[in-house]
Amino acid sequence: MIEIRWHGRGGQGAKTASQLLADAAFMAGSYVQSFPEYGPERSGAPITAYNRISKERCPVHSNIYEPDYVAVVDETLLKSVDVTAGLKKEGAVIINSPLSPEEIKADLKGYEGRICTIDAREISLEFLGAYFPNTPMLAAVVSVSGCVEREQFLKDMEESFRHKFAKKPQVVEGNLKCLISAMDRVKG
Repeated sequence: MIEIRWHGRGGQGAKTASQLLADAAFMAGSYVQSFPEYGPERSGAPITAYNRISKERCPVHSNIYEPDYVAVVDETLLKSVDVTAGLKKEGAVIINSPLSPEEIKADLKGYEGRICTIDAREISLEFLGAYFPNTPMLAAVVSVSGCVEREQFLKDMEESFRHKFAKKPQVVEGNLKCLISAMDRVKG
């Protein structure tokens, strides 16, 4: 079983990315869970979302306290949230940041595992024309964790985007290019 914890702020799409990851893993034949945890729902407030992905049905229905991977959609959370709490040393933290993994290490309270960064702002502005960090972060998590095979993921996401954006087909290509670029540009 792969367990993933997402840290973000309301409105950045961490919950949506968690749901899209669950959809992609389900379409690839896995059992999945995706669920958020947050307080008063307001834009900008810290939120946490979770994924469990397994080849067997999972009877556990609780928050994830010892994740294999952590995705940090907003790097400002590194100053106020211990994002690596419980994170397995064999896993990885994936942070939306223009900084390199070496430059950001000091903000991770001594975490000794793998550190990955991706500039989700730059990628989303380049391919989507606006700042939507969840799309590149989703691709980065898939790339780092290997929880879904790349080609299967891209095929399933194209199908999902064509359905989701049926009335705006012009945005499908940009979203797909965003995913591909993010998978290729993860550092660490």
